[in-house]
Amino acid sequence: MIINFLGNLKELLRPQFRGLESIEYELSRAASVKDIVEALGVPHTEVGRLTVDGLEISFATLGGKNDRLDVYPLCPPVDVLTPTMLRPEPLVAITFAVDVNVGKLATLLRMAGFDTFYQNYISDPELLEVAVREKRILLSKDKDLLKRKEVVFGHLVREIYPEKQFAEIVHLFGLKKQFQPLSRCLRCNGILRPVGKRQIIEQLEPLTKKYYDSFRQCQGCRNVYWPGSHRDKMLLVLNRYGDYQDLA
Repeated sequence: MIINFLGNLKELLRPQFRGLESIEYELSRAASVKDIVEALGVPHTEVGRLTVDGLEISFATLGGKNDRLDVYPLCPPVDVLTPTMLRPEPLVAITFAVDVNVGKLATLLRMAGFDTFYQNYISDPELLEVAVREKRILLSKDKDLLKRKEVVFGHLVREIYPEKQFAEIVHLFGLKKQFQPLSRCLRCNGILRPVGKRQIIEQLEPLTKKYYDSFRQCQGCRNVYWPGSHRDKMLLVLNRYGDYQDLA
């Protein structure tokens, strides 16, 4: 079987296969294309399209010893809301589950208004269960986690620094015009709603009581937010990557 990995998939291959134009893969047993691709180092979440001799196939297709398999990367913007050959059951919304190894990315996604599950003490099996049950896109740097057959939508985060990771996700999934800045709680992912000052006055520090009159409160953890200097700093970050109407 001859396998060609295209684009940025080459960098995910096991070291002995990197730099090769094509890979001669010896089939010692019946195996699905998904298993073959992942045996060579590439998580199935990173594959956008598979063809054998020019015909598009699914992950479940069995490899043939005389096949020529071309493995294509995801092509931005990835539309997770539309069925494809590899992912015939699309998502109903763009939501995320974030692994602890890219935890700061979760804060940036919430800052931009994206529904993002994150807990820094959760185990991999628990995170996987949440992602599958709630139909979320799993974001991680753990190849083995993303190779789990239960994962349908996911992404192996390449960048190291959180802001670059955020830019990577925005670009990959075409999120630039979907920002809803500062609409979610950075602590728990809950929705923020306007709240009267009187209702939360006991939660405020003396200087906050004196200088601020506009507040929003998380509907989950009840944390209170107000438009201080931290808000301006967050909007500066979001302005680099999103295209949205400025907040009032």
